[in-house]
Amino acid sequence: MDKSIEVSFPGGKKVDGKIENMIIKTDQPIKDGGEGTAPEPFQLFLMSIATCAGIYALDFCQAREIETKDMTLTMNCELDSSGRIYQKLSIDLKVPAGFPEKYKKAIVRTMDLCSVKKHIINPPEFEIKTS
Repeated sequence: MDKSIEVSFPGGKKVDGKIENMIIKTDQPIKDGGEGTAPEPFQLFLMSIATCAGIYALDFCQAREIETKDMTLTMNCELDSSGRIYQKLSIDLKVPAGFPEKYKKAIVRTMDLCSVKKHIINPPEFEIKTS
């Protein structure tokens, strides 16, 4: 299933992307000349990894009728020594009290199936041009 994303430039340092019927707004922080009104593109990239793991965990629990009310997921991002590249992303799913022990390894394996992560491990070819 091919996808197309249309990008527009509404002013300042804002850049919007439209995919299907959704518009994702981005902005730069004030320190970088933006207004800080929306996430930076790289923040959305990181969020896509964490929320992808999250939806896999949620689907796993819902399929087994496991309560998710007190479940949370945190992703910590560790920078390399240059301070510019993330060298390690650690995802921690805090399961609610009473979460079945027999499912702990299985839910981790399920989160590991995240399609965003798969695209990082097996990156697509990038073609950048003007027209």
